[in-house]
Amino acid sequence: MNRSPQTGLGAPASLPASFPAAATRRQGCRRSQRRLRSSRKSAGRLQKLFAAPPKAATIGPITWADDDPLYGAFGDGNGFEPFTLEKLSLGFARIDGGPDNFRGENIRASSLESRGDGSKGRKGSGLLCVKGVLYLWARNAGNSQLAWSADHGRTWRWGEWKFTNSFGCPTFLNFGRDYAGNRDGFAYVFSPDRNDAYSVADRFVLARVPLNRIRERGAYDFFAGRGADDSAMWTTNLDLRGGVLTRAGNCYRPGVTFDPALNRFLLVHSRPNERSRDAVGRIDLRFQGGLVIYEAPQPWGPWSVVFDTDNWDVGPGDSASFPTKWISADGQTLHLVFSGDDCFSVRKATLVLAGTRTP
Repeated sequence: MNRSPQTGLGAPASLPASFPAAATRRQGCRRSQRRLRSSRKSAGRLQKLFAAPPKAATIGPITWADDDPLYGAFGDGNGFEPFTLEKLSLGFARIDGGPDNFRGENIRASSLESRGDGSKGRKGSGLLCVKGVLYLWARNAGNSQLAWSADHGRTWRWGEWKFTNSFGCPTFLNFGRDYAGNRDGFAYVFSPDRNDAYSVADRFVLARVPLNRIRERGAYDFFAGRGADDSAMWTTNLDLRGGVLTRAGNCYRPGVTFDPALNRFLLVHSRPNERSRDAVGRIDLRFQGGLVIYEAPQPWGPWSVVFDTDNWDVGPGDSASFPTKWISADGQTLHLVFSGDDCFSVRKATLVLAGTRTP
């Protein structure tokens, strides 16, 4: 085994202590309002805005690109209005504006698009922009496959290799606009330690790759454990991978973001509960499920729980992430983009630092 230690990226900030609920906004035709109780007692009351478009796409990974918009992949739907005429398993879109006034525009790309419901069609699981090039991880590709675009999503090329052992639902760590916040020259890839995206894992695994070699399978290292000083150890042998975050029966499709003002990494994912099943018993988090958020001083941890509920007060959907573009300057106000109710859903969140008094 080839192992090498890596030191940290900087001193950690104070730990976020709670994650109060806020408003939810969804792409749709009409909104109504009502006041609900949060499932987290300390959060108090919240206002929920909701609307379900007649045709909705499950939003997947999102990244902040060099030309300033967010770009995202959607699946099992028709994208943003004006909707695509056919339902796509994998589609692509550009999102302009802020969390309160976003505008989505579908980008048609025959070299990327896929068809087939559920596991029958490729779907995006990770997205990153580096020096103007978009990189996309697709799941349901036996196990996962990389594609890239040098023209902001209009045309794509597919890699000639796949992850066939683990990494069934890989996602990139996002590090600011065009990955400009990165400080060590690596891209990081997280995934549940499973061969597919439809079962819950006991742990998340982590890979890293030099930014100028993302397309090369032989350039990837895999997290193998932490040293006594919490530095990361890496191996080139995928079979010797270790768990970067272990929680038995609780690790599902993650989204990972760096919060620069707090100098913390945030990992978020929805979590199935007993009601998160469709008519034939498959996991379905569109309308019922839990939500978990972790934070860490480094991509390899150690990870701590920030927010954890088994029954979130809205459907968490199958994917969730904090777009770096929509994080406030002080790092304490964020907007979660998630696929609840099969929509492009946005919910404001506030991080309360440890030691901070709350009303």
